[in-house]
This record gives sequence, structure tokens and C-alpha cells, in this order.
Amino acid sequence: MEIANSTASQTVKAQDQAGSASVISSDFETFLKMLTAQMENQDPLNPMDSADYAVQLATFSSVEQQVLTNDLLQAMALQLGSSGMAEMAAWVGKEARAVAPAFFDGSPVTVAPNPASIADTVELVVRNAAGEDVQTLTIPVSAEPVEWAGVSSDGTPFPPGLYTFEVRSIAGGEVLMQEQAEVYSTVQEVRAEGGETILMLEGGVAVSALSVSALRDPAFF
Repeated sequence: MEIANSTASQTVKAQDQAGSASVISSDFETFLKMLTAQMENQDPLNPMDSADYAVQLATFSSVEQQVLTNDLLQAMALQLGSSGMAEMAAWVGKEARAVAPAFFDGSPVTVAPNPASIADTVELVVRNAAGEDVQTLTIPVSAEPVEWAGVSSDGTPFPPGLYTFEVRSIAGGEVLMQEQAEVYSTVQEVRAEGGETILMLEGGVAVSALSVSALRDPAFF
């Protein structure tokens, strides 16, 4: 009897802990059946304390309520995410500024540097998709956007593809700071993924909408 009692108790525990959230929230009838089986197979000379049954019922009820609450919160998050995505649909066709690779197709790429204010020299290091340095240019010590024409020193255009831009701040011959620069890229699609709004940029680059620091209409530039 004690073995049967122990087995039934372990089964109930496994059902409570290992079951998925959806099973826990929708299978209360199964729980009651197993609890009944536990009562029927207990040792009549050493019955389970009624308080233990109350604890099991209270625990199951608490877990079930928590699952329902989580489902509600998830539904609210999805609703808010969809609402945000609908609002950001107007971003399609606009140019978003973010720290991300930029797709070069022959047209200039707008880079938004943020050099150290005490720098006496600022360099813009351009790297291709393979991470190779393809060009280093000296730019003004300013946060004003600069245009990368995408041509070498002899005027030969660089091949189309993704490029990243690093801003290197130098003072007295020493590098004070180097960080990837923000670039402007056209938003081609808005997606909702995992409760987050994702922007798909030119060249298949994906960035979180939260990482965008500016938005502009290319018709004015």
C-alpha cells in the first residue's frame, strides 16, 4: 500500500512540475482523478493528512492562476507589439539611423559620427562584409553627418555590398575612442518577432526599432 501511495504521490508531483503550462491550466480534471487515485491507494492505517490534500489543491490552484495571468500578460504584450508595429508601418520607405551595416549599391551612404570632442583628428574606417579594412578617411571633428561616396582614391567604385563604419577619435597621436558609427538606411519592412518590433533595412540588415535614434524622409535629402 505504501508503494502504491508513494507512486501516486510522485505521479501527482511530476504532473504538477513537469507538465507544460497549457496542460496545467486546462487539465484540472485529470489532477482531480489522480488525487482521487492517491486517496484510494493510501495506507488506511497511515492515511495522508487532510492538510496535505489542501496544500496540493491550493498549490495547483495557485499555479493554474499564475499560468492564466502569464497568458494574459503575453496576450497584452502581443497586442501592444502589434499596435506598435502598425504605427511603425509608416516607417517603411523612410531612412532610419542606427548602429548597423549599410548596404552600398553605388549611391552615397550617410554616416553619423559621434567623435570625442577633445579629439584633434577623426578617422572614418570603412570595412567590407568580410571585416577587412578597405578605406580610411579623415573627417571633421563634428557630429554632423558625412557622405561616404564609396569610391577609392583613384575614383574606382567599391563593389556593392554591406559595409561598416568605425569612427576613430585621436588626440596627440593616441586613439581616445573607437566605435561603430550610426548610418542611415532605408526601412523596407516592419516585423513583429518575439514581442519586439524589428526593422528590415536594405541588404537584409535587421535592427530593433528601439535602436533607431533618428528617422528622416529621403525626399528631403
